[in-house]
Amino acid sequence: MKRSKKLSRGKILVLSLFLIISVSLAFGFRDVLKGAAANPIAKDEDLPMALNLLLSNELSDFPETKKLDGQIERFMREWRIKGASLAIMKDEKLIYTKGYGWADEEMNVKVEPMHIFRIASVSKLITAVGIMKLIEDDSISLKSKVFGEGGILDLPRFQNISDKRIKSITIEDLLRHRGGFTLGAGDPMFITTTISKRMSLDSVPSPDDVIEYAISRRLGFAPGNGTRYSNLGYVILSRVIEQVSGKPYEDYIKERILNPAGIYDMHLAHNLYSQKFPNEVRYYEPENEVPVEAFDGSGAMLPRCYGGNNIEGLMGAGAWVASPSELLLFVASIDGRPGIPDIINEKSIDIMTTSTSQILPIGWAKVNKNGDWSRTGTLSGSSALLKYQRDGISWVFITNTSSWKGSTFPRQIDAMFRKSASKVSQWPKRDLFELKTQQ
Repeated sequence: MKRSKKLSRGKILVLSLFLIISVSLAFGFRDVLKGAAANPIAKDEDLPMALNLLLSNELSDFPETKKLDGQIERFMREWRIKGASLAIMKDEKLIYTKGYGWADEEMNVKVEPMHIFRIASVSKLITAVGIMKLIEDDSISLKSKVFGEGGILDLPRFQNISDKRIKSITIEDLLRHRGGFTLGAGDPMFITTTISKRMSLDSVPSPDDVIEYAISRRLGFAPGNGTRYSNLGYVILSRVIEQVSGKPYEDYIKERILNPAGIYDMHLAHNLYSQKFPNEVRYYEPENEVPVEAFDGSGAMLPRCYGGNNIEGLMGAGAWVASPSELLLFVASIDGRPGIPDIINEKSIDIMTTSTSQILPIGWAKVNKNGDWSRTGTLSGSSALLKYQRDGISWVFITNTSSWKGSTFPRQIDAMFRKSASKVSQWPKRDLFELKTQQ
């Protein structure tokens, strides 16, 4: 392969200008300017250009990967996926990144590596790292109590605790989904209209409203004595970060976790298409998906991905948007390998990747003793899978279309990638992360 491993500064500037012009033409220059107010990359001149904005499909156009591309495109046709994005890392080097299909079919915009997607529960990995950073700073510990006298969230509005066991919930319980919260009455993050009625609210429940509602009910089991997956637990952890740091959750994560890792184009998502970031994709649902009642209680019937669910309310449980390339840079910054400096220490990494058959890892969905880690994410309108493999190959695949299989769809993605990757006889030998150092 005779491609250069590095691009000249001039080519990078030309490529960046081309991408900016493309976004402007695709979304309308006025919309890009409006989006700048919500996008720190656009408004903060002190931040470098984000990695994903330096990438294009052309940079990963190789004869050796044509079969992989073909397998992905067939998979997308089979599952009726509008658009998807893939990034592959080998030994902490970004070797491949490409978009497939439509970022916004109605606007005639194809997916490029620059596009960002809702990553759903992959967000929990980011939140977990934020908590581990607070622990490293001796601001809290894994055994810190969250509620009740002396707890981190011992605040006036969180005093109506109906089950005394709630006062024993620790940070580690929430991180490992062992806080005692169950879904018998529905996931509190997706029943906003019910919570509004029961709390006599005249507005959309805030995260604090949801937490207040949840702790006014009995737990499903004693904290630490069982495991039930809980979005609520990670919303509570988001509020812990705010309470301890004295900063909004998103600001803390960007300042202490993402920016130090060289990541500048991850943000908390908004609910509606009109509110999306300039380079964010449009989301699609299966053709037979029926509208649901709007989360704001207006009575309107809307798609879950645009107004049916309160994405903003998920905070650190599922509200981040990101590109696959920056997600891999994040993973390389928390993996303990020597190539890219880590943003948390070795002890924190070991704690996060320790689990048993009864106890889940921290942030990750699954880890094993051989060194394979994975994290999935599913929302109406998107599916994401992040795999960190012991053979040095790590990858992220995200779609802007959900499947009728729901939370099990990442299994199909995993099988597809393994089959597709087997078609590649030789991966490109280069590191696209180096584009960041050439700005």
